Amino acid sequence: MGKIISEQSIERRAYWVKEIQKLSGNFADDYERLEQELEQEITAQGVPALIDHLRLCGNIPENYGHDTSEEKLYSKYTDALLSLSFKMLGLKSLVLKERADAADVEAFAEDYSFVADAKAFRLSRTAKNQKDFKVQAIDGWKRGKPFAMVVCPIYQLPNTSSQIYQQATTRNVCIFTYSHLALLLTYSQHAGSAKAQRLLQQIFQTIPAMNPSKNAVDYWLAINKAILSFSKKLPSLWKAEKEATTESVAIGKEEALIFLAQEREKIMRLSHQEALKELLKVHKIDSRMRTISSVTDNGLFSIQ
Repeated sequence: MGKIISEQSIERRAYWVKEIQKLSGNFADDYERLEQELEQEITAQGVPALIDHLRLCGNIPENYGHDTSEEKLYSKYTDALLSLSFKMLGLKSLVLKERADAADVEAFAEDYSFVADAKAFRLSRTAKNQKDFKVQAIDGWKRGKPFAMVVCPIYQLPNTSSQIYQQATTRNVCIFTYSHLALLLTYSQHAGSAKAQRLLQQIFQTIPAMNPSKNAVDYWLAINKAILSFSKKLPSLWKAEKEATTESVAIGKEEALIFLAQEREKIMRLSHQEALKELLKVHKIDSRMRTISSVTDNGLFSIQ
């Protein structure tokens, strides 16, 4: 069997990493241009192009500086992907650009609505605080809507025990992943948007039925079973997306490791040996590469 994530998908990722760098400057204008270009691409190339984005968007590129305009624009890029995904599922959706004390995305179905937030992390980042996932914050941003969702890269989520799962089940917030969202879009292509919307509603309704717990297995067992039991079409689609998840880890690691190896080479070509060693320490190249190399598929898609 061939690869699920094609070379064209990887090239699409590389193009957008560079495009976001190129657009960065005036944030408000940059986002308008990014959103417009992204919508044009998805309109022209359809859901498969959007799924390409979702499978590879969870990693903030290592070549983006911390707290830079490109990193901030990348965050808005992931918000735009969420909104476009909900639109492709047949919902109405918009990205909120102004307020800091609000969710980034709102979505509206015929008989339910929700707010959503997209999260992305650097592969080299070691410690992630529960506040990074904003579960408690997004509960306060529902503004009367019954549901809320935080969408994360699957391999950056805790797979044993975490406060975020207790927060989610206590506060009725759905922790979701780009992989699960890609699966929903694939299902909508096979079964239609109406059924995909009902499945999404069922996922939301699963959260308040759970007993509050820090246990990751309990949480994902409930979510994954809710999805797999919804339709006989889903197990085969699930299998393909599970393979895509494994591939996305390898692709993300390769992208990051290539950049860091190039950075190390630049440093090593400098003249003074003492300066070279100090620069390596400052940039934490070896430490970041070890962290990226240790990332693996955490098996959440296998819980069923």
